Amino acid sequence: MVLIKPPADNSPYLPTSHILSIIDEHASTTSLLLLPGIQFYTGQLFDIATITAHAHSRGITVGWDLAHAVGNVPLKLHEWAVDFAVWCNYKYMNSGPGAIGGLFVHEKHGSVGTPPPASESTTPSESERQPSAPPYRPRLSGWWGSDKQSRFAMTNAFVPIPGASGYQLSNPSAVDTTAVLASLSVFASTSIDELRKKSLRLTGYLEYLLLWDHGGSVYEIITPLKEAERGAQLSVKLKEGMLEGVMKVLEEEGVVVDERRPDVVRVAPTPLYNTFEDVWRFVDVFRMACSGVRMGEKEGEGAVMVEAASEDKGWGEVK
Repeated sequence: MVLIKPPADNSPYLPTSHILSIIDEHASTTSLLLLPGIQFYTGQLFDIATITAHAHSRGITVGWDLAHAVGNVPLKLHEWAVDFAVWCNYKYMNSGPGAIGGLFVHEKHGSVGTPPPASESTTPSESERQPSAPPYRPRLSGWWGSDKQSRFAMTNAFVPIPGASGYQLSNPSAVDTTAVLASLSVFASTSIDELRKKSLRLTGYLEYLLLWDHGGSVYEIITPLKEAERGAQLSVKLKEGMLEGVMKVLEEEGVVVDERRPDVVRVAPTPLYNTFEDVWRFVDVFRMACSGVRMGEKEGEGAVMVEAASEDKGWGEVK
């Protein structure tokens, strides 16, 4: 396995050109490229179309982990010829922890051919009397992906449903599916393009407020500043040792954000339900928290007490 690392020690970003160069370097020994659509720590949005096309030109199958991208940014997986993609639905899809996930398989991998002709042997064996399975792409096969016309035939020949449905394994949980369907009904009232427009404005406003007169030494944004290279999330890296104190104040003030140890707070204004006022209020509380922690450091006994990490961090530990 090859792990793609940032080319510079002082930058967490993975430029597209760097990713393409790593693909070229290892193309002869690589069969699968698996990357996140959005990097969970920095919030960097990758150029899925360009990377996928380049890997395909080198004969490499391409899959994407879209946990932080689905419901966040527009995705054109079929148009981009992505081979497969997977995601959870408890983040921007608002379906709650434990909700059923999602899988995309490009239709080119879901074709089902014609079964080979039966054996012409005059004394066929028992196995030869069984219907022959049609050719299809190898997969982890399950009963739920079996063609409905032959599902109950009780033969040893697995005939998959054409398309992505042929990759199903078993029936999904009704409760978990209901949570996703409820969320999808809300998304259906608008479009991902409209949500993206509002998201860009919300996150741009958040960026502006965070960068305005923050002093420079307390925190820095490690998410790309180019809109095309990020989703809703901004990752804010605090000065070493400040995370616990800042998170304590945020939690006490009812602010729901996420921490990534040792020093990062992830903030993601969501266009479906967050407002510009929410962004303003967050930054106001965040600055207060940072100022309190810094004041405590200078005075020796904090205006904000930094407590030891709790064993149960709740949402803060959900990736």
